[in-house]
Amino acid sequence: MEESILFEIAEGVAYITLNRPKVYNSFNREMALAMQAALDQCKGNEEVRAIYITGAGKAFCAGQDLQEVVAEGGPELTTILTEHYNPIITRIREIEKPIVAAVNGVAAGAGANIALACDVVVADEKASFIQAFSKIGLIPDSGGTYFLPRLIGFQKASALMMLGDKIGAEEAERIGMIYEFFTSDCFEEEAKKLAKKLASMPTKGLGYTKRALNYSLNNEMNNQLAIEDQLQSAAGQTEDYKEGVQAFLEKRKPVFKGK
Repeated sequence: MEESILFEIAEGVAYITLNRPKVYNSFNREMALAMQAALDQCKGNEEVRAIYITGAGKAFCAGQDLQEVVAEGGPELTTILTEHYNPIITRIREIEKPIVAAVNGVAAGAGANIALACDVVVADEKASFIQAFSKIGLIPDSGGTYFLPRLIGFQKASALMMLGDKIGAEEAERIGMIYEFFTSDCFEEEAKKLAKKLASMPTKGLGYTKRALNYSLNNEMNNQLAIEDQLQSAAGQTEDYKEGVQAFLEKRKPVFKGK
């Protein structure tokens, strides 16, 4: 039986591939739990300095496998959220390492929102994003109602969620939903290059940046300034900060170790 999640580490990057291509990498319980386990490995492994999430085959992820939901004895929606998707979103935001979502094809429903919870989202020119929930009478989950309005604004997010429109990669970049899109002939190369670049950067500093951004989603300005002070002090104690300053003074390229 084929593994639902493929996992490997190379050059400081952990590659997580959603691997149910016959059903467009839609999630079932096995895949969701395997995804959580893969993210846990990334968090605890100092060798991992960046994470790269993509899909096998033509799709990134079509969301929930509805065959599992309607099957006799299948999980209830509350179980799917509390045990499958919410723990994935929580891990993505709490792991203090940069996470790249390389959206190689359609990203629908929970698949779209898992991608949008990542730190840097890039897409193939043929990829698309769909808030498909309204088409079956559900609401956006997996952090969709939290992240999407903050990425593209309340009105645009509301319309996309209610109408269930498909957004192409170029439009997604234009409205700020994703960082960048690439043509199909160079997408994988460019997306992996980005992950490798992040893996070579000051990992702790990037982690503190991620923590500060998480706080910013709910903080008022004075509290955020205090958080910046606290995290900047911590960043200033890292080996990578010392290396960065020394390299600047010596007019050379820094060699960061993620410490």
